Amino acid sequence: MGMKTAISVPDKVFREAERYARHVRKSRSALYSAALTEYLARHAPEAVTEALNRTWREIEPQEDAFVTEAARWALERTPW
Repeated sequence: MGMKTAISVPDKVFREAERYARHVRKSRSALYSAALTEYLARHAPEAVTEALNRTWREIEPQEDAFVTEAARWALERTPW
C-alpha cells in the first residue's frame, strides 16, 4: 500500500503518460511511481553511490592476475 497524493501535470504530459501506461499495461500509479523513482535516482548522487555500494557488496570480487597487473602497470605510468 502506498501514499495517495494529488498532482497536477500539463495536459500533454498527462495524455502521453496515459498512452504509454496503456501501451506497457501499467496503471497510472505504477507509471508515475516508476518515473519518480528513476528521477530521484538520477538526481540524488548519494542514492546512486549507495546502490553501487549495495551491488558491490552482493558480488564477490574475483581476483584476476592479468587485471591486477594491468592496473598496476597503468597506475605506475600515470602522472599524478
